Amino acid sequence: MKPNPNEYDRVIVAFSGGKDSLAATLHLLEMGVPKSRLELMHHDVDGGQELMDWPVTPAYCRAVAGALGIPIRFSWREGGFLREMLRDGDPTAPVVFEDGNYERVRVGGKGPEGTRLKFPQVSPNLAVRWCSSALKIDVGRRIFSNDPRFASGKFLLVTGERREESASRAKYKEVEEHASSTRNREITQWRAVIDWPEKDIWAIIKRHGIRPHPAYYLGWGRVSCALCI
Repeated sequence: MKPNPNEYDRVIVAFSGGKDSLAATLHLLEMGVPKSRLELMHHDVDGGQELMDWPVTPAYCRAVAGALGIPIRFSWREGGFLREMLRDGDPTAPVVFEDGNYERVRVGGKGPEGTRLKFPQVSPNLAVRWCSSALKIDVGRRIFSNDPRFASGKFLLVTGERREESASRAKYKEVEEHASSTRNREITQWRAVIDWPEKDIWAIIKRHGIRPHPAYYLGWGRVSCALCI
C-alpha cells in the first residue's frame, strides 16, 4: 500500500538533481504535501572536489530548492570519491552533514584500516559498485543515526529509482522499511515514481515549468555521475 506522506513528521527526498528525483519532488507537491513538511537531501559524491559529478550540480540543486521553496541540506564523505578510491591502509573517511540549523556535523572516520585502490565496477552488487554504498547510502544512514532531528518520530524517505531503468531496479520494492529504523525512529522508504515511464517524468517537469539539469540539454540520459556516463 502506498504511504500517505501527510502521516509522517517529515518527508525527505533524496535529491540528486536528476529528472527522477525532481519528478518525485513535484509529485509530492501535486499530492498536496505542505512544503513545511518537505526537505531535500543531496549527497555530494565528490565531497567538494570536482572529479566524478557535474560541477554545476550543487548550484542546480540549490536553485531548484529555492524556486520550489523547499529547504535543502547537503552531505558528503570527506574527500569524496577520490579519497575513498585511493584509500590505502586508512579508515573510511568521516561523513559531514548539515543539521537542522545548517551547521556542519562531522561523524565517523574511526573505523578499521582498509584498502580500496579500485574503481567501482558497473554492477548491481554494491560490494563492488562501492560508490553508491560508500558515498550515498551510508552517508544517508549516518545522517539518520546522528542528527537529533531524527532521533525519534516517523519519517518518509522518498527516492527516485524506476523499474524501467534496469533489470535490477525492476525487482525493487516500492515501499519498505529503511535500514536506519529503530524502536524510536520509524523510517519508510518510498520509491514514489518506480512504475512511471520516462514520458511521465518529463511531463510533470514540463507541467511545473522547471528547467532540468544542464546535462540533459547536452544529450545525456542521466545525471549521476558525469565521469561514468
